[in-house]
Amino acid sequence: MRHHILIPTDFSDNAWSAARYVLNLYADEPCTFYFSYAWTFLNSGARTHISQSYIDPLIEQSKEQLAAVKERADKESTNPDHKFETIYTVGSLEDCIEVSIKKHNIDLVVMGTKGATGAKKYILGSNTVSVINKIRLCPILLVPTKCEFVKPDQIAFPSDFSRFFGEDLLPITQLAEMTKATINVLHIKGKDGLTEVQNTNFEMLKAHLKDYSHTFNWLPSHRAKADVIADFIKENNVKILTMINYEHSFIENIIKEPIIKKLGFKSKIPFLVIPRKD
Repeated sequence: MRHHILIPTDFSDNAWSAARYVLNLYADEPCTFYFSYAWTFLNSGARTHISQSYIDPLIEQSKEQLAAVKERADKESTNPDHKFETIYTVGSLEDCIEVSIKKHNIDLVVMGTKGATGAKKYILGSNTVSVINKIRLCPILLVPTKCEFVKPDQIAFPSDFSRFFGEDLLPITQLAEMTKATINVLHIKGKDGLTEVQNTNFEMLKAHLKDYSHTFNWLPSHRAKADVIADFIKENNVKILTMINYEHSFIENIIKEPIIKKLGFKSKIPFLVIPRKD
């Protein structure tokens, strides 16, 4: 199976960190990596006064930078079955990602994160949050800046068992199969135990995971969920956090709240966000 992986870039160290991580993660897999750049020129109030002679060199420079990123990745890859392409588009980041996913049959988007900067200090950068909220076509792997690759042998998957499990699980089980990792299902216990619906979904999840190394972990609910999950990640040396992005789910609180309130969740490991397919 050939993987088609989209890596949006802005030519920063942060973006290259994400690219380098996914090159290592899929080092032994046949892949086509698409490095994309979304050109947009925003200059409030003055756009009509900017000449084409000013814009053209900027466009040419960004095209050269995109080609250089592709060449750098090609040199670093050790797999002859890795192919590299570039996608240069005009428009918003979100629109360009969506068009690329549909045109090139992308099955994973990989992005760096730029959170924890500025006065408000949010966990994820605004572009990252926007992509998570708007792109629902395939999973998105978020890689922290300067994240050094370590083969993931432990994957965390928090769940409240409130939803039916189906194709949503495929990115998690495929990742576990590729890396030979253990899937650690985390459930933060409520006061009243599981409902009938939760019990049904729990049994279904067990059936889905029967052919994979996995554990079920029942965690106390006396603190904020983000802190409980962060502690589990640290104590069990988890290498990748995965979540399914349901509408009005816990993940929305994670990506929107300042880390001043949830310092414990400022993760240093990659975060795989899986869109809910209804």
